[in-house]
Amino acid sequence: MSGTGTGEELGAQAARTRALALLRIRSRATAAALLPAAVAVVLLVAAAQGRIGGSGWDTARWVVTACAVIVLLGAAAVSVAIVRARPAISPTVPLTEQAAPDLYRLVRDLADRLGVPAPSAIALTPDCDSWLEDRTHPSAQPAGNAAGPRRSAASGGRRHRVQAAPVLVIGSPFLWWMRVAELRAVLAPVVAGTGPSAHPDIAAARRFVRGLDGAVADAAAPAPGPLAKVRRLPRVFVGWIARLLLRSCRGHAAAMERGVAAAASERAQAVDYGLRIAAQEQVGLAYAGWDRLLTRVALPAWRMGRWPSRLDAGVVSALTELSRRDRLAEGFASRLGERPACDLLEEPGAADEAASLLAARLFHGGPAEAGPDWSPVDWQQYPEEVVDRKWRTEAARLLRVLDTMGVPPAPAAEGSSEASVGATEAGPVGAAKARSADSVGVAVPTLARVVEHLAGPGGRGEELAAGISAAVAREEAAAPQHLPTGSPAGAAGDPGGDDVLDFWGPAPLPLFPLQPPRTGTELLADHVAAMVCCAAVDTAGATPGLDWLDGPALLVDGERRADLGSPVLSLVEDGDAGPLRSWLVSVGVRTDKPVRLV
Repeated sequence: MSGTGTGEELGAQAARTRALALLRIRSRATAAALLPAAVAVVLLVAAAQGRIGGSGWDTARWVVTACAVIVLLGAAAVSVAIVRARPAISPTVPLTEQAAPDLYRLVRDLADRLGVPAPSAIALTPDCDSWLEDRTHPSAQPAGNAAGPRRSAASGGRRHRVQAAPVLVIGSPFLWWMRVAELRAVLAPVVAGTGPSAHPDIAAARRFVRGLDGAVADAAAPAPGPLAKVRRLPRVFVGWIARLLLRSCRGHAAAMERGVAAAASERAQAVDYGLRIAAQEQVGLAYAGWDRLLTRVALPAWRMGRWPSRLDAGVVSALTELSRRDRLAEGFASRLGERPACDLLEEPGAADEAASLLAARLFHGGPAEAGPDWSPVDWQQYPEEVVDRKWRTEAARLLRVLDTMGVPPAPAAEGSSEASVGATEAGPVGAAKARSADSVGVAVPTLARVVEHLAGPGGRGEELAAGISAAVAREEAAAPQHLPTGSPAGAAGDPGGDDVLDFWGPAPLPLFPLQPPRTGTELLADHVAAMVCCAAVDTAGATPGLDWLDGPALLVDGERRADLGSPVLSLVEDGDAGPLRSWLVSVGVRTDKPVRLV
């Protein structure tokens, strides 16, 4: 215990030393700004007492006084900009105590065991991480806060900095995958950080650095109004001073945070240290499952205008599937019999839905609320409403590009014209239109047309890929850009409040794109695979499905066929249709039959 106490003291002392170094930088900057004024005061007093005189001294006195006034005005502008700068606030879902009383109780008990102040509030983030965040700046106080009206009435409508402990931000996937004891062990070193954070010097140094960072961000923002260039000049000056100070603070700030982390880690060793080692394995596993779920499962749904409303619950299914496939993860699923940490919430479904919507907005973009073109989807509905719709949308886009290129239709099977009307119109009128279309030679949507175009001697795969890329780009450009609007965010346990992304300003969403733009070849391969899947569903009795680790899946006789990618790539990249035709024969797909489109 003595060694632990010594390590904690060393870490805290190192953090305080670096905090004092940061405050000395602030003091030196203040002294530099006051130096011309001090020299001007000395010259004015000396002239008043008759100690200096003459035209030379008079000129020097007025020049120094003018310089002092200019420097003081500039220093005042920089100081006001730093104080009023809005520090970066992580987009989170607020979790009130009424929505999670057991979780608040667990955190407070943990803080009592560690001998540190308890966090002032708890929030959820759609990420596999946890941290403490200072939200004492007035801009970080939500307008819908219960104390807001009283504070506004007492201060004449102004909001002041509140004195409170940091907010504990918890990754929402942890609550669903981890057990209660594991979550407590993982949160111990995070909660222990409230101790060093309460030190006045460390708190003041953090506010100074966050103010500089906010001033740099504000200076980089475009100035509104007709005189934008003129109004931007003061911002450029303030931003230059703030960047200069921030560069001088960078090393000390990083060392201070390392000292705080070391002190918190040493203090937390007294609480669940052995369990924390095992729980850290779950952190890495949760991160892998969350990343796979977002990129393979959620992203296709977001692109279709649907957002899965139970992403955190999906993490459990994804990681359970991973433990079944990967022998390195054996034994992890056996923990599912213990009490999950999400039981600490009063309404886990509401919290999961709010975190899922925030994840969709951060990583893909979208409005703050559900609507006709942005609606939630359950996992049971995912295969029909996302997978099948995705395949048919991409197949329809592929055929439209072929029409634009003037690719001739492939020979269709007997009666295919009438059957193809199922893509757009049913009934006697649709059948009549189909017979009319067949008489004039309009192309029917068949897989054979795509395969013969890519495998033929005049196949133009590169032109087709470019056409698909252009079509996708046009559709994305036509889609409305969603900006933070300040509308309610649907926080768990808090139906009111501002938009959680309002702190990030008018930056277009998404803030953190998951994947780089897909190449033309990748888009073409995806569209050809979608056309194949549509043909398999319509002619071979296959069904769309969901694979928790790989996303949309094709099920043949209830079994997933994961061997479609290689034959499609051979056709797209090499023009070799042999592997794909063999695959189609093995599944029983008719390429000459029309497929149903959206």
